[in-house]
Amino acid sequence: MNLRGNIAPFPNLSTAGTELASLISRSGTNHDVIVLAIVSAGVPVAVEVAKQIEAPLDLIIIRRLLAPQGPGSQAVAVDVAGTLVVDEAVGPRPASPQTPFDYFLVDALDGLARRAQTCRHELDPTEVAGKSVLIVDCGIRTGLTMQAAIGAVRTLGPARITAAVPVTSRDGLRVVEALADEFIYLAAPEPFGNAGVWYRDFRRFADEAIGELLNPIPKSQGKQVVKTS
Repeated sequence: MNLRGNIAPFPNLSTAGTELASLISRSGTNHDVIVLAIVSAGVPVAVEVAKQIEAPLDLIIIRRLLAPQGPGSQAVAVDVAGTLVVDEAVGPRPASPQTPFDYFLVDALDGLARRAQTCRHELDPTEVAGKSVLIVDCGIRTGLTMQAAIGAVRTLGPARITAAVPVTSRDGLRVVEALADEFIYLAAPEPFGNAGVWYRDFRRFADEAIGELLNPIPKSQGKQVVKTS
């Protein structure tokens, strides 16, 4: 679902989130959904979305590990709302590192865990199994980031995955439409360039500041909020 084909740059990430939230509300995607923001540029967008649709909010943090088939391929580790998901292509993790790659993998996963702790403040994992999930980012160029996010979330058994961004390239659109149950975006301009081109202010928040943005989103009708930070 999209609004228009071409746009002027958004003033900033939060403003884009407000516009995206309006479209999401009209699509009917705001019923019992969990919003997951792709760190870091997706966070200000997702904060505004979660506020407007009154949904709980958590994070997706991606650590790229390998390009097993060369450029354009990827194997990743992903922290999905507090749960670690590692691509099968990475292979089994030994009990103790033996090879240079083993040590690299240990360091990479430790770094991902530290970043998740910084961003989420040691909150309990958010349960996504059987739930509708809305994955939000600032934009899509190749689709690789959203592909990694959707793939990791799928392994946790959600009922439905909707991807949402303010702006996407046409190539990215085709990739994500094939992976998500629904794809919501405001515009798909050509030529695209990169996501930052479509924001006059593309400043993102440091990991330490993300927790301050992700305060609990009040829910109407007495529903429980999953506290995030």
